[in-house]
Amino acid sequence: MAQTLNPSNHTFDFHCRGVGVPQAARAGVQAYLDALGLRDDVNLTEAPGAQLLVALREERAAAWVPRGDTTSLARTLGLDPVGKPEDLERETVVAMLAAPRVCGFNYPSLEEFLAAVQVRCHIASAARRTQLAFDTVEAERPADCWTYDEERGFTILPGKSLITSLQKATQPDVSGKLYSFSCYRATEYVILLGIAQTLAEVNPPLLDRLQRQWQTKAVMSGPFHDVFLVEFGAMNDPLPPGYYVPGDRLWFRNPDEPSSNVPGYEGSWVFYLGGGEFSNFWKRDQHYTLTTKCVEIYHWRHGAYRDAAGQWQMDENIVEARMRQTLADPAEVERVLRQVFRLRDPQGVYAEGGCIDSSRECPRRLCPTTSDIVLPDVE
Repeated sequence: MAQTLNPSNHTFDFHCRGVGVPQAARAGVQAYLDALGLRDDVNLTEAPGAQLLVALREERAAAWVPRGDTTSLARTLGLDPVGKPEDLERETVVAMLAAPRVCGFNYPSLEEFLAAVQVRCHIASAARRTQLAFDTVEAERPADCWTYDEERGFTILPGKSLITSLQKATQPDVSGKLYSFSCYRATEYVILLGIAQTLAEVNPPLLDRLQRQWQTKAVMSGPFHDVFLVEFGAMNDPLPPGYYVPGDRLWFRNPDEPSSNVPGYEGSWVFYLGGGEFSNFWKRDQHYTLTTKCVEIYHWRHGAYRDAAGQWQMDENIVEARMRQTLADPAEVERVLRQVFRLRDPQGVYAEGGCIDSSRECPRRLCPTTSDIVLPDVE
């Protein structure tokens, strides 16, 4: 059903370069894997250039992540990534250790790798708590901690915590209210929150500068991606369609050209939460699976229409009704997935491609001596 890649083109290694003697890094990695109950499932090999290669054993990778598909990992290992934070951490580590070569996971120290795991877990947890009011035009933030200026965007008020302000804007359990966002801007807030929470633990001086940045000017859209994120996978070297690590930001594309003209329905930006689930910022009690997300996007073509003014609109009631019908019919689910559960076409092309993007995104390095985040207005 899914478009897959030749497993011989992939390894399950990531590089964790030890500072100084690789043996010291080895001891730290072994202790960490012991704490997660994973030591017997992982190979550690010293390589030239003071590198320590850390890889899931081949037999474990074949059994746990067949064809690079991580979406059943929690079920296979009996993990509860929703109820147990330590299980979300285990799933994240195993998924990273099962990375195809195209990911190029490479960390200059054990501390940087641990921070990468932490920030992913923070992002996945924050995305689960996020619920918003979808709006591609209007936007609002809690007035007690945010202010808006056309040149600076939404910035936080003096004396207000960036972490608390982000939580109030995105988590109704904190604010008691749903605020209006586009899905892309919402992902920026969730990523920023995860980064800030991790910096509070591993690099408080950078958190202080991040706080000053958002008191000065918001970093948004392309600059946000450039400053805070790295992208792995590409159209000419794609990830397996089922490979996701908790905390990944990714895009599901709408492969239907007419309905992609509806503002906000060109595609869907989400996070992988672990446990086979993807974020749903509009109904957080109904997170997506790969199947339900693909089926929803497929039926956008049936909900799209032009209003009396000739503007493209989306009838979500039609989409939801069509989804229920399809999901109740296994043969129809299989037909829809054959059509859309494949890698997407290039930008501007609507031919035989599906919903699945070739790449994922995750935060840059965060630790004091190795972070590569450069803030544009406070450095």
